[in-house]
Amino acid sequence: MDILTANDRVGEFPHSWYAATATPPEPFPAAEGAMQADLCIIGAGFTGLSAALHAAQSGLKVVLLEAHRVGFGASGRNGGQVGTGQRLEQDELEEMVGRDRARQLWDLSLESVQLVRALVAQHAPEADWQDGILHADHRERFVPHSHDYAKKLQDEYGYDLIRAVDRDEIRHLCGSPAYHGGTLDMGGGHIHPLRFAFGLARACAAAGVTICETSRVTGVTEGDPVTVTTEKATIKAGHVLWACNGYLGHAQGQVAARVMPINNFIIATEPLDPHDAENLIRGSHAVADSKFVINYFRLSEDNRMLFGGAESYGYRFPKDIMALVSKPMLEIYPQLNGVEIDYAWGGTLGITMNRMPHFARLAGNILTASGYSGHGVAMATLGGKLAAEAVAGQAGRFDIMADVPTPRFPGGAALRWPLLVLAMVWFSLRDKL
Repeated sequence: MDILTANDRVGEFPHSWYAATATPPEPFPAAEGAMQADLCIIGAGFTGLSAALHAAQSGLKVVLLEAHRVGFGASGRNGGQVGTGQRLEQDELEEMVGRDRARQLWDLSLESVQLVRALVAQHAPEADWQDGILHADHRERFVPHSHDYAKKLQDEYGYDLIRAVDRDEIRHLCGSPAYHGGTLDMGGGHIHPLRFAFGLARACAAAGVTICETSRVTGVTEGDPVTVTTEKATIKAGHVLWACNGYLGHAQGQVAARVMPINNFIIATEPLDPHDAENLIRGSHAVADSKFVINYFRLSEDNRMLFGGAESYGYRFPKDIMALVSKPMLEIYPQLNGVEIDYAWGGTLGITMNRMPHFARLAGNILTASGYSGHGVAMATLGGKLAAEAVAGQAGRFDIMADVPTPRFPGGAALRWPLLVLAMVWFSLRDKL
């Protein structure tokens, strides 16, 4: 089965609230004929768009290839949350890579959030940045760790934008009895991700990037230059960046062994009465909870509840996404029972074994950045910038990320599916205990 067409038609965005409320650029032509570039990028999500923009701004000739439309994949379908930190907490990173390198990873995470803020302000103000992410603990026993972690970030990392939240406050802030405490991080925020992608695409075009949509890559041949082929084009490039994340499929075997696609889903309710919406989430914050299969939600600009949750592990999306995601939403907000659901959609993201992104130099002039594991709005945007720096000859910051181990899935791409399903069944049971 083809991951690029299992749930979607080429050139068409999914029927989401994002697609209904964003104005795409005029379609870019497909790649055709013989082309040359300093950098050829495969995939026009946040990683590819950011890499293209920053490389073009540094004077490089860039060709950006997208099998569908810019922002088509997870970049245009996700929860829009722009979180600080890496996907793993600093305690775990300190054990994995040492305290000094963990500090570098923390600093890069803060830069990633500031980069998104800056790019939104400059190129996509319609993406509507909003401050604040509430991390909500669904078990009382998790609260002491959350509060200790906030204090660690304050005391050891000098981060004063996060604070502890007790039971009464979290139930006031998110209007649900489901949570027992947590933290509020005002350094993070949330955006309309598809509008952000479209803004980046327009900025790329203005910077001189050659964007080619409906241009699926059929082959990449190592060499100097690298040869990239599509159905109608051959591109000779000094460097290549694979930036496909969950929609890579088996196109690059080394990456596929470490980055696995899984599906996640979002629903959008009908517009709610403003007073009712305010009682659900106060302060325009986004919310993400402590479940392993995470629930994440926020209010839209027109007072819809945008609620994300549930996962599936085959290429095909379930037939009834609305029912699948309504169940966890009503567990959190039973007061939404009977509210109409206007949109329900899914998307495919890339995860790794240890939930840290997979940055690598596959050959001397072929790079990859993906596997953001649900933490990609900020880190994918920065990942593209770091890849552009590496292509321009300043690889140090890209190498900080590449030095983080991202082990192969046991059995590689061939056995990752059944093993993941077994693991996720166990974690879903743990969430219920």
